[in-house]
Amino acid sequence: MSNKPIDMFKIRQLLRLYADGKGSKFISKATGIARNTVKKYLLQFTRLRLTIDRVEAMSDKQLATLFLIVKTKTTSSRVADLEALLPELASRLKKRGITKQMLYADYISRCPGGYKSSAFLIRLNTYMGMTKPSMRVPHKVGDKLFIDFTGKKLQVVDKDTGEVQEVEVFVAVLGCSQLTYVTAVASQKKEDFILACERALHFYGGVPEVIVPDNLRSAVKKASRYEAQLNDSFAAFAAHYNTYVFPARAYRPTDKALVEGAVKIIYTTIFTRIDEKVYNSLAMLNGDILLYLDGHNNALLTGCDYSRRQQFDALEKNALKPLNKYLYDPMTTKAATVGKTGFVTVDHRYYSIPYKFIGRKVKLMYNRTKVEAFNDHELIAVHTRHFGKDRYIQNDDHLASWHKYPTEWNPEKFIADGAHIGPAVMEYIKKVLSRNEYPEKNYRACLGIINYKKRVGETRLINACKRADSFNVYNFGIIERILKSRADFIPLDEGLFPSAGGSDMPLHDNIRGGDYYQ
Repeated sequence: MSNKPIDMFKIRQLLRLYADGKGSKFISKATGIARNTVKKYLLQFTRLRLTIDRVEAMSDKQLATLFLIVKTKTTSSRVADLEALLPELASRLKKRGITKQMLYADYISRCPGGYKSSAFLIRLNTYMGMTKPSMRVPHKVGDKLFIDFTGKKLQVVDKDTGEVQEVEVFVAVLGCSQLTYVTAVASQKKEDFILACERALHFYGGVPEVIVPDNLRSAVKKASRYEAQLNDSFAAFAAHYNTYVFPARAYRPTDKALVEGAVKIIYTTIFTRIDEKVYNSLAMLNGDILLYLDGHNNALLTGCDYSRRQQFDALEKNALKPLNKYLYDPMTTKAATVGKTGFVTVDHRYYSIPYKFIGRKVKLMYNRTKVEAFNDHELIAVHTRHFGKDRYIQNDDHLASWHKYPTEWNPEKFIADGAHIGPAVMEYIKKVLSRNEYPEKNYRACLGIINYKKRVGETRLINACKRADSFNVYNFGIIERILKSRADFIPLDEGLFPSAGGSDMPLHDNIRGGDYYQ
């Protein structure tokens, strides 16, 4: 229906909205699908005379056959031309003096539009069965756990609708004992893949030194012959269980021959029995898998008088590292730039980062319980994940020294500081805080008053507060003027203290004084 295939879940969402009476414009905004494309899918839905109930009962594969048009790939004639020549070329190579380059020169002269040299040699070597010899490497105790998905899938049938859902089958094999674990999961997505890996570790009751996966995308971000880049979530899973991940080389099945062989055995020992029954849930399916797996692990190995289970108990069980007592909670990762205010966003909430990283890019990793921030692989901030009404989650230690104090300001703090000096100061601070002013303005006034203790001492500050209180004036300015004019030395029973010009005008915070105009 479109040049770029759309995910099945989006098509289902589109049809559900249409069934609820929504228009194409609304559906386009809700799903992110172009309006013309929405109309094409709705037209197909109408042409097929489907109902939403029938759509819900279909598997993704069935839905795709009705709504997606997949272009068939055309194969090049080069394949047929080379395959016709391969028997002759392989025969000629056995003759003395004939080299592969000579064969390629002959091939390209007969097929000018043929393959390049490297592609030609790959196909010639494959035809001749020429593979690099592999050496059998004995596996160390507790060293490697090989994991993979089987090529074939199992099925779960919905009890109510009869819908058949294909499920993936995960296989794990310990290198030394060959003890095997098998479980079915809904998909090969990273969440299901990590869940299967965690089940395997708990099945063995311990952790190997290394986990060896195939180069599937749930484990490996970028494959490499020498050092592959791991998927961030799977790397975090390995760190959680204190193990390493060493992916097999791409197109090298011999790197994980044990698990490849185990898959073939499982087809005959488990799959054949599973196919005899119908399962309505993954739990039922996995229950029988574990039952048949027990027989597989307890069967004697070919040519040996011991089983996989016996070998595991004798050699490998105690060699595994202990499990983490906490289950792994998959982490989500994202890159973010620390804003000018020192916060980054996660799910529409703001978490503080140390101020020295403002303007830098950081890596965030978060799950349902915590949010972690990294800079150059260094952990720089940890927060508890919030889902409530709080939008700003701040750690005061992340603030600059000149920003930190305002966050600590509150009435209780200043009242307590005043009480340490004396009751008169405490009462005066309370009245300053009760002014009908912006709270931070009151806090700054209190801070200035209390800081005078370091400059003039407690006695003078107490007397200044008493005199200012007698004037019913409550601000920083009146305390400053009293102390500068040394009016705090005048006994209170003398009433008003004289001003600089000898006037009996009382002190007031709105009186500028003669020096204002100098």
